[in-house]
Amino acid sequence: MSLFRKSLAEFIGTFLLVFFGCGTVHTATLFGAQTGIWQIAVVWGLAIAFAIFITGAISGGHLNPAMTLAFAVFRKLPLREVVPYWFGQFSGAFCAAAVLFVLFQPNLKTFEDEKHIIRGQQESVITARCYGEYYVTPVPMSVAFAAELIGTAILALVVFALIDHRNPARPAAHLVPLFIGLTIAILISVIAPLTQAGFNPARDFAPRLFAFFAGWGSVALPGPNGSGFWIVYIIAPFCGSLAGGLLYDTAVRPALPDDDTRAC
Repeated sequence: MSLFRKSLAEFIGTFLLVFFGCGTVHTATLFGAQTGIWQIAVVWGLAIAFAIFITGAISGGHLNPAMTLAFAVFRKLPLREVVPYWFGQFSGAFCAAAVLFVLFQPNLKTFEDEKHIIRGQQESVITARCYGEYYVTPVPMSVAFAAELIGTAILALVVFALIDHRNPARPAAHLVPLFIGLTIAILISVIAPLTQAGFNPARDFAPRLFAFFAGWGSVALPGPNGSGFWIVYIIAPFCGSLAGGLLYDTAVRPALPDDDTRAC
């Protein structure tokens, strides 16, 4: 499989992930279409599952720069593929945000007018949250960082367990995307009240960057969290994916049946 096709698959998968995921945040914010975190979490989980179903056989369905880094460190993904994967992921997320803006711009404007919100002013964070992620008082940056790190670590831990041929409890290959999606849904249900549950630098940064150019300006980037944006939504997921991969390979995998001929 050519590297271009792999990168294109990551573009398509991440586009779908953000389109459906951030799309449901739009409908929840603007129309009250979802009630409660679980309904939004389920959409995110299904979006990830469908995106992996479509792209997994081509690129592995990473759809997340943090997971790509973990695969490069722990699963011998060639280093030359890392940056192209990241480019596909970030550009896919950016394009999805642009498409959502085109679709929902009339409703965004109506909502802001009704709430007397001026886009680009501090109060417009309520609509900027349709794109980027924010942690709010009383959550301190240290707690937000820990939440994103732990969430991404659990995600990496589960993914490595699901794809490890030495794991006798792993599901059939065609069920792996669903289990990954369910993992995301559960994590969102727990972490979202603290940080909106990112676990994915591309999912946060690319839509946030689009929102910056679409009129939200400094409210979107860096946002009211200031430098906390980089620490919580960029650095923490990368650290978390490495921590999860390391935990699996040092604490879990050595205890599994020794089957080198089928090892992942």
